[in-house]
Amino acid sequence: MTLPDFIDYCLAKPGTEETTPFGPEVLVYKVCGKMFALCNPDDVPPEANLKCDPDRAIELRDEYEAVRPGYHMNKRHWNTVTFDGTMSDDLLRDLIDHSYELVVNGLKKADRDTLK
Repeated sequence: MTLPDFIDYCLAKPGTEETTPFGPEVLVYKVCGKMFALCNPDDVPPEANLKCDPDRAIELRDEYEAVRPGYHMNKRHWNTVTFDGTMSDDLLRDLIDHSYELVVNGLKKADRDTLK
C-alpha cells in the first residue's frame, strides 16, 4: 500500500475528515472529531498510527516486524504500521477498518447515526 492509497482509503470512510492539529507534517484522520489514523507524509517508508484492540495489538506486533507500539501514542491502544511491503494491502485495509470501527463504536449513538 502506498501513502496515497492509505489516505484515499481513510478519506473514503463515512464522516472522515483530514486535519493537521499537530502541524502540517502530520495528517490526522478523524471521524466525528475522534482520531482513528495519522501519518507523516514525509516518512520513508510510509508509516501510520492506527488504533487497535490491545490484545490484537500484541498479536500483530508478535507476528509482523512492520507493526510496533504506537509512536507518541498510548502504546496499549495504538500501533505504528510501516508500509514496507511485508503486509498485504488487504491486511492493511483491515487494520484501517478496525481502527475506524473502534472509534465509531465509542461514539455517542447520535453521532453514530449521522454516519449511516
